[in-house]
Amino acid sequence: MGNTFDIDAYLARLGYQGSTAPSLAALDALTRAHSQSIPFENLDVLLRRPIHLEPQRLYDKLVAARRGGYCFELNGLFLELLARLGFAVRPLAARVRLSTADRSIMVQRTHLTLAVNLDGQDWITDVGVGATSLTRALRLEDGVPQPTSHDVRRLVREDGKWYHQVQHAGQWIDVYEFTGEDMPMVDREVANWYTSTHPASHFLQGLTAARVLPEGRRVTLSGRILKIREADGHAREQVLDGPQALQAALHGHFGIALTIEELESTRI
Repeated sequence: MGNTFDIDAYLARLGYQGSTAPSLAALDALTRAHSQSIPFENLDVLLRRPIHLEPQRLYDKLVAARRGGYCFELNGLFLELLARLGFAVRPLAARVRLSTADRSIMVQRTHLTLAVNLDGQDWITDVGVGATSLTRALRLEDGVPQPTSHDVRRLVREDGKWYHQVQHAGQWIDVYEFTGEDMPMVDREVANWYTSTHPASHFLQGLTAARVLPEGRRVTLSGRILKIREADGHAREQVLDGPQALQAALHGHFGIALTIEELESTRI
């Protein structure tokens, strides 16, 4: 484990050369660069490796080792970067609703998202929600559609909760809900422990990976199904036959280098 949090190396990992002074333009550009450069993935969970949330450990994995991670890692590291750059940023607790559309069903509060205050206005940014990771910050404003480079989002206030939604086929789909309550490290540690070790956790059920691509495209991997979604919504799918094909896809599309032995041990 290293002992240096190098902001310049972090920005180089993002391929980011723009201004870092706190502003909406910088926040949007950093969000887009992060979602394009560092993939969402759960391979360490499947490999039964512990997920560490300390900023230095996150830096070592995501920047120095050029790996990806899930929300507590991606947004946790982005939180640290934004704070060090001088942004007024807070960690918020959220409940993912993508697979549980019925709001009467309570789901675990196991997602970390971020709120950034700029000139008195709050914005939501999130580089760790898989295939729906943001490419720009969302203004915390009720019911206003907000186009991004990849889709249209909105934040809706209902019954004391905010719902982050994405528009799909003319319908608004809940991504997650949040109340604005902070998620300090002690709460993130507990939620991370559940997410990475509990038998019922979605992340123990199979491989998932996602990355934003330029020009409105996204690439995802679910088990052995590789999908590239075009800006017009059309998708190309490929079934990866064998560990060599999986290894090549992880390296080529997500920049993740694992051995065949490691992949076979995950039982994907």
